[in-house]
Amino acid sequence: KQSSALKRKLQSAHGNPPLKRKPKPSINTFKKCTTEADIKEKGSSSQKPLPKKELTDKRNESQKSKPFIKTSSLFRNNPDIPEIHRKAVQQVQENVFTTDSFSQLDLHPHLISTINTVLKITSMTSVQKQTIPVLLQGKDALVRSQTGSGKTLAYGIPLVQSLQGMESKIQRSDGPYALILVPTRELALQSFDTVQKLLKPFAWIVPGVLMGGEKRKSEKARLRKGINILISTPGRLVDHIKSTECIHFRRTQWLIIDEADRILDLGFEKDVAVILNALNAERETRQNVLLSATLTEGVTRLADISLNDPISISIADEIQKGFKPASQTDREPSSSSNCMGQENFAVPEKLKQYVMMVPSKLRLVTLAAFILEKCKFEKHHKIIIFFSSCEQVEFHYELLVKVLSGGLELEQPERSSVPSAHLQFLRLHGSMEQEERTEVFQEFLKSKTGILLCTDVAARGLDLPQVTWIVQYNAPASPAEYIHRIGRTARIGCHGNSLLVLAPSEAEYVSLLASHKINVSEMKMEKVLSSLMKDDRFKLHRPRSKKSCGTDPQEVRERATVLQTKFENYVHSEEETVRWAKKALQSFLCAYTTYPRNLKHIFHIKSLHLGHVAKSFGLRDAPQNLTALPTAGSKKKTKPNPKRSDLLKKTHGKRRLAEILRSEYSSGMDTGVSKVKKKKKQ
Repeated sequence: KQSSALKRKLQSAHGNPPLKRKPKPSINTFKKCTTEADIKEKGSSSQKPLPKKELTDKRNESQKSKPFIKTSSLFRNNPDIPEIHRKAVQQVQENVFTTDSFSQLDLHPHLISTINTVLKITSMTSVQKQTIPVLLQGKDALVRSQTGSGKTLAYGIPLVQSLQGMESKIQRSDGPYALILVPTRELALQSFDTVQKLLKPFAWIVPGVLMGGEKRKSEKARLRKGINILISTPGRLVDHIKSTECIHFRRTQWLIIDEADRILDLGFEKDVAVILNALNAERETRQNVLLSATLTEGVTRLADISLNDPISISIADEIQKGFKPASQTDREPSSSSNCMGQENFAVPEKLKQYVMMVPSKLRLVTLAAFILEKCKFEKHHKIIIFFSSCEQVEFHYELLVKVLSGGLELEQPERSSVPSAHLQFLRLHGSMEQEERTEVFQEFLKSKTGILLCTDVAARGLDLPQVTWIVQYNAPASPAEYIHRIGRTARIGCHGNSLLVLAPSEAEYVSLLASHKINVSEMKMEKVLSSLMKDDRFKLHRPRSKKSCGTDPQEVRERATVLQTKFENYVHSEEETVRWAKKALQSFLCAYTTYPRNLKHIFHIKSLHLGHVAKSFGLRDAPQNLTALPTAGSKKKTKPNPKRSDLLKKTHGKRRLAEILRSEYSSGMDTGVSKVKKKKKQ
């Protein structure tokens, strides 16, 4: 009964009765050359090969012409993809632009012309319209506005206006008049670039940047000569405060803390306290500005210690209260804590957000199909893909470069120029040398198309023009982080798209986003995989050419399997690449254990099927000795392994196993799995 029920289930997936027999031969041919992983997956062998007799002739005929595919089936034993039940929510949106121009403000004419001609900006954004007048009056401010709304200019313009208009002309040797703190090196470079452009007519004011990864000696020399607007990451500035004699803050009149929430997330709270103490020791009065896209408890705490009777500017709040942005002239100074209850995040208006449910086994081929569709067939796309660890970025970079724009062309010379011409991969993460990070950042900035694989080092504040897609391959640890990642696209009123890739066991994350007024539409995995039909490199060569339907689901599956095989063949071609794959898998598992407690019910290590996850790293089997692999921070890496051994000890009970592997196997498969696990244990 059980096997016939399963048979019916498998057949119904192929659609109407006349077609269901034809797809079978190809699945069976893959069965012929199974690997260990396949045997493990199959469970009790009596359950699958029922239609064997009827298909022998067809199979023998097709086998002669089909390539030897050394891979297990991607489309068996996957968990069911759940229906996404979410109520449509009204997203909080900010009107980015206003009709007001900079000439309406009381600014130096040269500054206005620089904004119009060098920066090519004519009208103000909402946040600029509200913040600039407040800062020109010399008041402290706490600014909360969506990412990509023009916050850098919101503080940069009043800063330059006030410094150029000082009675005694600023000398380079005076030292810093303004200090700008930013969380990452890339953001420091970007802010420096913007400030430098604003200072074009006022050449006597000298900006400078201090950040980790640069030579301390040359930074000390620059500090000695004098820097008037100092842009720095907190760690490096503290380093100079402690070790560089010539650094002083006697004339510092401005303190600007940009991306304040990220600065605190990165653990710079103590460093910021050291900096505040150093500033207060030399000069009590100054103007302070705190900018953030999200208001966390830490930001409120920081506002309390660094701001003096601040005016709170929160664009999204005012829109929710029903204000029209054009009439926002009166603002009451409100305490920063008022904003804390507001947990709904503002999303750029022209940003389309999607979520895609992908079983663990199919993640790699689905990502590859998505990249091919956007960058090879549609072209003109610029994509950022977020991963949860540096090792994963490195591994996927190598794998995608080699397989998608590398060695595959050998098979079809006439197509060789196409993929390499349009698939330009770049990577960015915290373990890279500073020089290389800067180079990659600048290259991606200038390029019209390309794919940047990165960690959250690129999730904050970076203004990378024309980014059309943000792909979150690993889900972020909080809705706030989600907002920052998607904020790399649809900036300053442009159009953009974001895609969140989730495993079926993580479906509840969609409801969590909805509770924060974040609305995502579903994108079907099958639709993404069907783009492989446009690429004949993944075609199975058949004896007689049948007319190919546009998107025959069986052929799509075959092509996905061919692509997965290419990935697996590359990974298993050398011991070194297998080691890299294991290292990346291990770092993924490690990152998976670090989700905060309130998300553990969605992201729990026990809800992962190790064999299936291994497949998404091009590994044919789940590695046994993960803890033996040396990686950065290897103390933490031991965490997943004990859990795995617990899992092995407890596999005697079918029910227990089903609970742990939570719906990864369809009914009737559990017994076979537990047998395999017991064998492994022996």
